[in-house]
Amino acid sequence: MKNFQYILAVVLSLMLTLSSCKNYLDVNPKSSVAEDQLFNSEVGFQQALDGVYSIFASPSLFGDHLSMGFTSALAQNYAIISTMPLYESYRLNYSSAEVVGIGNQIWSTGYNAIAGANKVIQNTEQKRNILSDNGYRRIRGEALALRAYMHFELLRLFGPEYNSGLNKKAIPYKTSVDQFTVLPSTTQDVVIKVLADLTEAEQLLMNIDPILTGQTNRNNKLNYYAIKALQARVNLYAGDKAKASAAAKTVVDSGKFPFVTNAAATNSDPRVKDRIYVTEQIFGLRVTNLKNWADPGYFRGASTMRRTTSDYQVIYESTASIDIRYSARIEADASNGNVSGIVFPSKFWQTYPGTALTDARLDQWVPMLRLSEMYYILAECAATPAEGLAYLNMVRTNRNLPLLPTTYNQTQLNTEITKEYQKEFYAEGQLFFYYKRKNTLRMQFMTANLSLSQYVLPIPDSELEFNPNYN
Repeated sequence: MKNFQYILAVVLSLMLTLSSCKNYLDVNPKSSVAEDQLFNSEVGFQQALDGVYSIFASPSLFGDHLSMGFTSALAQNYAIISTMPLYESYRLNYSSAEVVGIGNQIWSTGYNAIAGANKVIQNTEQKRNILSDNGYRRIRGEALALRAYMHFELLRLFGPEYNSGLNKKAIPYKTSVDQFTVLPSTTQDVVIKVLADLTEAEQLLMNIDPILTGQTNRNNKLNYYAIKALQARVNLYAGDKAKASAAAKTVVDSGKFPFVTNAAATNSDPRVKDRIYVTEQIFGLRVTNLKNWADPGYFRGASTMRRTTSDYQVIYESTASIDIRYSARIEADASNGNVSGIVFPSKFWQTYPGTALTDARLDQWVPMLRLSEMYYILAECAATPAEGLAYLNMVRTNRNLPLLPTTYNQTQLNTEITKEYQKEFYAEGQLFFYYKRKNTLRMQFMTANLSLSQYVLPIPDSELEFNPNYN
């Protein structure tokens, strides 16, 4: 136990020190003694990799800012008043201290996670003899996928829209652990590098990932199918519908991620009611302290991180009462006694049986890649509207909704796909990136058109100061 605690302490120390440098891409390497201790066994490698996952799950990234918090506020998921947190984010006021501060946190923590992944990748080569063949392939494959995932997320937030910004400088693609600044890659080059990392990761995990050999609880890791799902997302972003569709179909056809059952989604026992649709998670993060800010801070009590009943009925349309995403997850706020009929989105509000094992708990999940997104990608990439509607209707059927008419044309199909993103990814952070990819001039609930530049966060001043390559 003492040895485990020591290794874990080294991992945490490695990750925390990565944020100490003036330039967010600088890394102050740990001593060779500490590194030898960490990367001297396969267990140590796994602990280092888990350290990267823990950074992903931090509030500065997907535990908050890149899921239910900042990016959801940008997407107008909440009606936020001036006295509440994220008001300036909701207003898309990118020059405000609030947005600048959050942008700095995302940038610095994101590159810290990348540095941690790079440290693992580097050592899989330098200490290859320490790892078993399957251990080498799995650990290196996951680390490459984590590096790709984080770079792509930073690109989507800080980079220009893909088609108009192909050859514009976007973000640095960092593949080493050192103190040197990196020339920012163009938007197109970042995508090329992301896909190259994912291709290597796929080849490494092919045939050996435990999720392929019968183990089914690998959805809290960047497993083989999560890599395929991320390939689908990235290729669609880049406009390659053929590759996006092929990757998404691999995930769907695997049968590894069944739709949530109606019984599980609407269970009257709040301790076991599945609000997060855990069986559909291709990749999700376990955020052990999620309750600290999600309940009651964000969604219940005096918070305004929600919308009114009438707004939710707009989102979920005339069929709201039967859509399980509305009927089972837009709930009365008992913390207010529901005196004013206040409702809140309960996706991230979850109790659990006190005897539940960690892997069985539903109250610590943040979705990263989901089955429904694969169906939406297949619908968007379909050769005909009828084919697209068949994919879209698969999700609707499993959300307890009637089928859409097969006579819909392409424009009508596209409209329905947008509506599904608005319903399905509420408070998950994905909707903002969908709007950006589609060059949406007016997000839902907005009363005026946007400038497309409002989808691009400014590169942090601290990075610009120490990296002259943006000029």
